[in-house]
Amino acid sequence: MNRIEQIALMATYNQWMNRKVYDAAARLSDAQLRTDRQAFFGSILGTLNHLAQGDTVWLKRFAQHPAGFTALAPLEAIAMPVDLKHLAFADLSALAARRTWLDQLIIDWTNTLREPDLDLRLHYHNMRGAAADKPFSSLLLHFFNHQTHHRGQATTLLTQAGVDVGDTDLLALID
Repeated sequence: MNRIEQIALMATYNQWMNRKVYDAAARLSDAQLRTDRQAFFGSILGTLNHLAQGDTVWLKRFAQHPAGFTALAPLEAIAMPVDLKHLAFADLSALAARRTWLDQLIIDWTNTLREPDLDLRLHYHNMRGAAADKPFSSLLLHFFNHQTHHRGQATTLLTQAGVDVGDTDLLALID
């Protein structure tokens, strides 16, 4: 499996897991989703908002890649998040709609990636405005690892709330 195939696998895993997490979250009441569970982003809803906002930040950065990824053009209509702890979506249904849209955008975009794109560096600014210059392939690893990390937190919070997300292993998607 080459690097492009691995990235495509991670995009598919991301979509699969988000569906599972959102299906599990939909079994809870709004109050249960908003309950402060002493997690880094407070609640289940806060954690899921962070993931959507974080993905938006990274995808908007990736849209500035020298390869000019036209598949990311729809992000131009969305403002850059300024606070990754902010509840940009106050209810699960609106957040789920954004999540579904983002996941499809990620899959569509990763299907346009080419091997030489991965070897370039990406110049961007972090959330504090500091300039950064990093290998694009490593940033993609961070992007998918960040999703997995915070989804792990969300699945723990869902389990504590009495909802089982089920199998979460990437292995389930590997032939």
